This record gives sequence, structure tokens and C-alpha cells, in this order.
Amino acid sequence: MDFRSITREEHEDARQAARDIAKTGQYEVSMKLRKKVEMLFAHLKRILGLNRLRLRGPCDANDEFLLAATAQNLRKLAKIFPAPQQSRKA
Repeated sequence: MDFRSITREEHEDARQAARDIAKTGQYEVSMKLRKKVEMLFAHLKRILGLNRLRLRGPCDANDEFLLAATAQNLRKLAKIFPAPQQSRKA
């Protein structure tokens, strides 16, 4: 008799392990946290123009990135605590 066979790829076990991990609750939590971080990096690149670092060298690049992250945090802080409104006299 002729039998049909289904070939299985070499890395199918690793794929199945990844699928099993993706079904856990811890995976969902880590994906939510990852999304927050990825959005912050996207904002740095898109809005603050940090596509390329202007300074060279590891120390200078670190300083430039820290300045950009500080600016981002200050913008966030300004949204949380708005400046007090001054009353106008007519």
C-alpha cells in the first residue's frame, strides 16, 4: 500500500514552543509592557527627530539620548501637571 506522509520542518518544535508561550498570561503582560516601551522609542524617533545621533562616540551618543529622553519626560510631566492659569484684569 502507498502511504501519504506529511513532512515536518526541522524547526517546527521551536515554533510550537513559541506558540505555547504566546498563550500564557505572562506573555500578554509582557506584550503590553513592550508596547509602551516601543511607543516611547517611536515617539523619540518620529517627533523628537532622533533617527540619527548627531554626536559620535559612546559617551556623546549616551548624553544625546539622555537629553532626548529627558525632554520626552518633561513633556509628559507638563501634560500631567499643567501650568497654573493667571487671572487677567480687565
